[in-house]
Amino acid sequence: MYIVTGGAGFIGSAMLWKLNAMGVDDIVVVDELGCDEKWKNLVNRRYADYIHKDVFLDMVLEDNVPFSPTAVIHMGACSSTTERDADFLMSNNYHYSATLCSWCLEQGGRFVNASSAATYGDGSQGFSDDHAGICKLKPLNMYGYSKQLFDLWALREGIMDQVASLKFFNVFGPNEYHKADMMSVVRKAHTQITETGALKLFKSYRPEYPDGGQRRDFVYVKDCCDLMWWLLTRPDVNGVFNVGTGQARAWNDLAAAVFAALGRPVNVEYIEMPEILRGKYQYFTQAEMAKLRAAGYDAPFTSLEQGVADYVRHYLEAADPYL
Repeated sequence: MYIVTGGAGFIGSAMLWKLNAMGVDDIVVVDELGCDEKWKNLVNRRYADYIHKDVFLDMVLEDNVPFSPTAVIHMGACSSTTERDADFLMSNNYHYSATLCSWCLEQGGRFVNASSAATYGDGSQGFSDDHAGICKLKPLNMYGYSKQLFDLWALREGIMDQVASLKFFNVFGPNEYHKADMMSVVRKAHTQITETGALKLFKSYRPEYPDGGQRRDFVYVKDCCDLMWWLLTRPDVNGVFNVGTGQARAWNDLAAAVFAALGRPVNVEYIEMPEILRGKYQYFTQAEMAKLRAAGYDAPFTSLEQGVADYVRHYLEAADPYL
């Protein structure tokens, strides 16, 4: 039995799609559906059961889970970088993850965890996923810190050689429609361009970066799922790994890709960045991918242009936009 936490969310539901594509449907989805629209991410998928995240945690704590996990793919978390309830993030993102990891390993299961590139903070310490540098990182927001705490805990407990913790960079793709302000700029750009013919990007406040020249490592969600499937087949590959393309691209490049996918001329307007973001904004992220490649993962990553074209033409412009 495969357990996918956050299974109705963005990356979690995409991983359900990948598991189904590989012929796997013995899956328990663990999530909190609430009143938003993320339940729609489950409609096209095959799985055995759904369990609310709090109910599942109680089952784990009471040693009352009626099956042993083949693997836990732990994508469940509050992913809002602006969430200010630090106690909630400590409980939901950190303690929940540690408890679930301990249980999974005790049961002999494979544990794949969603960490985040937000742990790298302003990037001044670089973007190396080498374990020796993890303790030096200073995330800029509580979300990033909650993810950092799990990695530090796993290292402190001496179990990082038994789990795979993945630092996802800027992931985009289908099934993110419920994420409101946390949707990728690709998704937001599609809406803006189709409604107004133009796209708004933040101005730069650092002279070395032109407006729209801030650079991020954009990675397509399907590539993330391919990697996680590979990790499920390689339980000997463990530790912290970056998940990106290894190539930083400008927001202007992303904008051009969306306009091209829609067959429209580029029309970008640069706007002021809100004050609340200016001191916490990452101007450059780029995953160092040598460690993952050295571990044996040799699949190519989709280019920004190819990923945007697939997302826009086959999902955002489709009658059924879900994986």
